[in-house]
Amino acid sequence: MPTAIHLKIDLSGTRGDEAWRALKHDDEMLEAHYGPAFGASGECRHPDGVPHARGEWCGARVVLPTPLLAQYAIRHYLEQPRVLDAEVE
Repeated sequence: MPTAIHLKIDLSGTRGDEAWRALKHDDEMLEAHYGPAFGASGECRHPDGVPHARGEWCGARVVLPTPLLAQYAIRHYLEQPRVLDAEVE
């Protein structure tokens, strides 16, 4: 039974989706989605191409094949410096 985890990713100092693209994803991942539809600190108040401000974050959803693999993936993501939080949906 596929299980999804929700990630909260720190965007500060990065541009666009750079923080998301820099993540090392779990090998067992079935699919991944990123964007404000999964939570955000609010609308960016800076022009495109300018780094995100301190405190800005965006959410993501990662789907794994089983609940057990999702638990292992949480630890995998939380070890990465840009991941502020990870939890099973």
